[in-house]
This record gives sequence, C-alpha cells and structure tokens, in this order.
Amino acid sequence: MKKKNSIGAKLYIALCFIFFYLPIVVTMVFSFNSSKSLTHYTGFSFRWYEKLLHDNSVMSAVYVSLSIAIISTIISTVLGTITAIGLSRSRKLIKEWILNVNNFPIMNPDIVTAIGLMIFFSSLKIEKGYVAMLLSHIAFCTPYVITSVYPKVRRMDHNLANAAMDLGATPFQALTKVVIPMLKPGIFAGMLLAFTMSLDDFVVSYFVTGNGVENISIVVYNMSKRINPTINALSTILIVVVTLVLVFVNVIPAIVRKTHKSTGMAYQTKAGTLRRRVVLTGGVLLVLFIAGFSFNMSGAGKKVLKVYNAGEYIDKTLLDDFEKEYNCKVIYETFDSNESMYTKLQSGEKYDVLVPSDYMIERLIKEKYLQPIDWSLITNKDNVIEHLWNNEYDPKGKYTVPYFWGGVGIVYDKTVVDEKDLEEGWDILLNEKYKGNVYMYDSERDSFMIALKSLGYSMNTKSKKEYNEAYEWLIKQRDTMDPVYVGDDVMDNMISGNKAMAVVYSGDGAYVIDENENLDFFLPNQGTNEWCDCMVITKDCKETTLANQFINYMIEEDVSEINEEYVGYDSSVKSTYEKFRDDYYLGNNACAPDLNNPLNETFRYQDTELKQYCANLWTKVKSHQK
Repeated sequence: MKKKNSIGAKLYIALCFIFFYLPIVVTMVFSFNSSKSLTHYTGFSFRWYEKLLHDNSVMSAVYVSLSIAIISTIISTVLGTITAIGLSRSRKLIKEWILNVNNFPIMNPDIVTAIGLMIFFSSLKIEKGYVAMLLSHIAFCTPYVITSVYPKVRRMDHNLANAAMDLGATPFQALTKVVIPMLKPGIFAGMLLAFTMSLDDFVVSYFVTGNGVENISIVVYNMSKRINPTINALSTILIVVVTLVLVFVNVIPAIVRKTHKSTGMAYQTKAGTLRRRVVLTGGVLLVLFIAGFSFNMSGAGKKVLKVYNAGEYIDKTLLDDFEKEYNCKVIYETFDSNESMYTKLQSGEKYDVLVPSDYMIERLIKEKYLQPIDWSLITNKDNVIEHLWNNEYDPKGKYTVPYFWGGVGIVYDKTVVDEKDLEEGWDILLNEKYKGNVYMYDSERDSFMIALKSLGYSMNTKSKKEYNEAYEWLIKQRDTMDPVYVGDDVMDNMISGNKAMAVVYSGDGAYVIDENENLDFFLPNQGTNEWCDCMVITKDCKETTLANQFINYMIEEDVSEINEEYVGYDSSVKSTYEKFRDDYYLGNNACAPDLNNPLNETFRYQDTELKQYCANLWTKVKSHQK
C-alpha cells in the first residue's frame, strides 16, 4: 500500500511539473519556428532572435524594466524595513491603523491603483514617464515588504538592541549589527517579492507611463495585438537569464566555499568585501545607465513630437527616418483601445498627433479636443483615396487625414464551407451545418453590426426596438451555433484550421489567407462596418508645423508602402492600396469593402444612454442569461 501511495505521489508531482513547465517549453520551441504561426511548427530558424536584437524598442524596454525594478526594490526594501521596525515601537492604535492602511494597496484591484496614481500625478502636474513609473512601483512594492518584514520584527527579542547600546554601540550600529541581521530572512523575502512585482507589473505601468517610456510588459502587450513570435524569443531569453541567475546564486557560493579553505571570520570578511564591491559597482553602472537613458529620451534640445497610436500600428523604422529628415525627436506611445486613449486625454496627458477610429474622432471633435489640419502643409493630400474623404464623423473635412481603413468580413475554410452558402451573407453564421465551427470576434459593436445588417437595419440605429431584435439574433446564434468569442488570437487559430469560419477585420483576413491556402475571405453584400482610422492633431499641440509635416510624411507613397507591408491593413494611399490589392490579395478586391456598396457604413458615436443599453444586452449574450 505504501508503495502504491508513493507511486501515486510521484505521478501527481510529475503531472504538476508538466502543467507548470510545458507552456514554457512550448514557448521556447516556437521561438525557433521559421514561420509566424504560434501553433504550427514549420522548421528551425533564428529569425525571431535576429528581429528581436534589431528592435530598439524591446532593448529599451528591457533597460527600463530592469532599472526600475532594481531601484524600486532597493528603496521599497529600505522604506518597508524601517516602517516595520518603527511599528514595533508604536502604540497599538497607531500600529493597527497603519497596518490596515498598508493592506489597501495589496487588496485593491490593480486597475483601481493604476487609475488613482494616474489622477494623482496629473493633479500634481508630474509628467508621466520614467519618474512617475518609478514612484508608482515604489508605492505598490513597499506594502509587500512591510508585510514580509513585520512578522520577523514581532518575533525578535528587542532587548538585544538595548543590550548592544548599553555596551557602547550607537543606535545606528545597533540597527545594522544586531536588528538587521535578525530580520534578514524577512527582508530578503520582501526584497525578492518587490523585485518580482515590479518586473512583472503591467496595469500600473501602462497608466502612468509617458514620453515614450515602456517596460517589457507594455511592449509584450502591444506585440500580442498581432501574431508576433518575437514575444517567444524575448520570453525564452528571459527564461534562460532567470535560470542562469538561479544557478549562479545557488552553485557559485558552494563552489567558493569548497575552493576557499578559509573559514570563520576570515571567510565572512572576504565574502562581505566581495558583496560590497559588487553592490558598489552595480550602483555606479545603474546610475550611469539611467543618466544616459534620460539624456537619450530628452531629445537633446531638438523639437519634440508626441505621437499616440494603437499598438503594432506603424513600422517604427519610419519614425527614425522622420527624425533624421526633420531633425526632431519623436516620442511614440501606444494604446490598446480608443477608450483607453480617451481616458488618458481626460486625465490631462498631452499629445500632439493621435490616430483614433471614426466614432472616437466624432466624439473628440464634439468635445473640442482637436485643432484643424493646416492643409497648406498637406501636399500629399491627393495621394489619399477620394472616397475616404467623404465621411460623417468629420463632415467638413477639417480635422482628419485617413491612415488605414477596411471592413469586417468572414474568413472561411474552402474545404469545409460550401460556396453556395456564402449567398446567405451574414446569415451563414446561423447555418446549423457549421454548428460549433464558428469564431465570433469579441466586439460588442461589430457583433451587433452583423445582427443589424442581417435584419436589414442600419448599424448606427438609435432604435432600442431594433437593438432588441439584434439581441435576439445573437441569442439565437449563441444557442444554436455554439460560437466561440475570441480576440486577436483568431488569426492563428484560423491559420491552424481549428474552425471553418471566423469574423475578422479585412487586414487580418488578408494575413490569414496568405498564410493558409485553404482559406478565403468574403464581405456580405448586406453591408459591413467600413471603418477608418485617421491622423488628427490635438488642441494642445505646440509644434503644429511639425505635426502637419508628420501627417504629410505618413501619406507619401513610398512611406505608405513600407508601412502597409508591416501593418497589413489597407492603406489610405491609393497607389499603395492598389499595389497590395493586386500583388497580395489574389488579384481582386477580396479583403477590402466594396467602395460602391451603399449599405456599408462607418460607426457613429453613441450617446451614453444608448451605449449603456447595448453594453447590458451584450453582457447578457456573453453570460448566457435569458
């Protein structure tokens, strides 16, 4: 019986290790994949490591993450340790009050802490960026150090410190020679926890960053918006580095103890001297690095242009070329949604050029966040597709220059989907022949767009009755088709052939059919969301000439070609759009909306009441409520 129990325990442990480490192994294996796919291995290659090493933004993010993690760990460890020691000598009421306050940042959701810090810095007029991120990391790391150190302080014999001072030690000597050594386990535990929390943080960093400062988590998050195996390469390097550090920490001391025959105080003296030298050298190097990094980010007296764009939505080599051509510094930051961009603007963050979507542009114009384009500086205006100038979100054409555009359609597997069924348009998503074989894009407005178009209504309707009918359409689809609601991971899933159909944006459709010859893309003739993202200039922009020059630069024909090849969506520049359509989209207009279809629409801004009403209906769809 004992033998069986032993085998069962070993099997359980083995399964746990597989569960924990198999994803890491898969990540490392696919970092050497020759293709972009994250699920289909096509051959060994160092392609993504080469790309990673040439990506300055990733290298800069690594420096930011490590420097902030180290500095915040040192400061929070000192603050947390001193606070924990001070609490042990405080009155009970004060002690309990401070400990309860200390628990708030730990118990609070990260998003609440992040927004609170963002508003706090804005109210104090502290510029977002490196310093704001560092202060934020110190703020949320310190409570963890206090929580780790305070239990050790409670168990400590305080009479030892008093005895040391009675024997002639100064209070500082009693602290460093007696108290700190007894608290070492708690201090080291708090220090490691603080370092891990800082290096791992995304939410707080995302809301307090600015001036082009990004840590690893923000860069990885931006990469994840599209299929980007560079993430795997970066993850693999981090895993290897962590493994080497662990080996160094655990193996080197053992080797040193075995090699050096010195014992007792002599050995401790040598070890202490070595540690002090390492810490001093590391501190000097860190200070030099931060000084160099800060100087590099400052732009060294050049004109500075702050651009705010969606993640993975520009070829960053173009920013370097623009800087050289116009002798300026571009601070480039990214957002994950139009709503988070709007939140940053509301918090008082200042940018020069934004790249929002149609419905958000309408809102920004109404709320007077934008200033008109100087058309005398937009010499490349005629390069833009004429159809894109005719829009409802900027009816007078004063504020916007189109950037990328496209539609929402269906990618389908030609070996599974009957071509005749495509004649059903959006209703093919209700065809029970494909039950359990459909991906729906996890987007409230696009999902309601599909239902409204299928029912013959405008996707910008304000009628709650029509929205209720669209809701019933989505409920019917959910209950009969068992669709899976997905995000950007839909591309890799379709490339791998996991399902027969998926609702995707046209640029993503172009990408997946290029990767899998069994796939094709179609846009139902009932109409679709013909979206358009545009470049605009904020009312707070001081370098208006430079901002207009940047916008004009981005719609140059050669620049737009480079940009579209990187991004993958349809360029607003006519020559680029036609070239990529003919060269890459199978010689037809397969992945872009029909410019002559009167049923195509662009999303309009929803008022607060209607937006909340639709959000409640969408919550019911996703939560399977009747």
